[in-house]
Amino acid sequence: MLNVTLPGNDLKPIIPDGYTPNAFELAWFSLFQGTMNPSLKLALILFAWHEFIFYGRYFPYAVLDYIPSFKKYRIQPDKMVSASTLRKVLTHVTLSQLFLQLPMMCIFKPITETLGMKFLEAPFPSVALIIAQLVFFVFAEDTYHYWGHRALHWGVLYKWIHKQHHLYTAPFGVAAEYASVTETIVLGIGFFVGPLIWSLSTMGQWVEGKACTEGALQWLLGGCGGHYESSQYSLHVITVFAWLAVR
Repeated sequence: MLNVTLPGNDLKPIIPDGYTPNAFELAWFSLFQGTMNPSLKLALILFAWHEFIFYGRYFPYAVLDYIPSFKKYRIQPDKMVSASTLRKVLTHVTLSQLFLQLPMMCIFKPITETLGMKFLEAPFPSVALIIAQLVFFVFAEDTYHYWGHRALHWGVLYKWIHKQHHLYTAPFGVAAEYASVTETIVLGIGFFVGPLIWSLSTMGQWVEGKACTEGALQWLLGGCGGHYESSQYSLHVITVFAWLAVR
């Protein structure tokens, strides 16, 4: 095995003797050059990707809310979200993402590496393995989230943990993450269930960004407040889990 120390730190990507990393692998290794803690850098990369997907996917729906011809697609066309409500939810969600979700991402790498997760190794997994991981991660996160969400509708759990999430009866995308601290932590763990199980069972390489992308899209689409089905304005994203299980 060939060990190459990255400039600026003591990280050494593991590269087999005689193997030349391709452009994608070199780009991945280059992300971790410099003196920043690799766990923090990985967390910031995942966090930036999550924010891009979460807010980027919400923006089109926010625009459609202000176009009269699209109001007919709203599930509750007579209930519009006020500017003050939107500011309140955006503030809460952004603070939650910064002070709850980001720290959870920071501790993920050291935990899973202890369990055998590969981090800086070449060659990357095959396309078939990446697809298999993607399907498994989506299935694991969606299953965890579905049953966890159902459990939070039970009695005392709903009253003390989940009630805040259902404060607004007119759904809109960013309200998907409007939740209590406890709920954010409990359901947020679902993003990491797939990679954790995969690491424990196969000690394989993973791409957590895939799980973050899928989870953010599902939460946003579930709370967007619209039902756009026409072929001309279809905005639905078909997930792998749609054909794995019918809710």
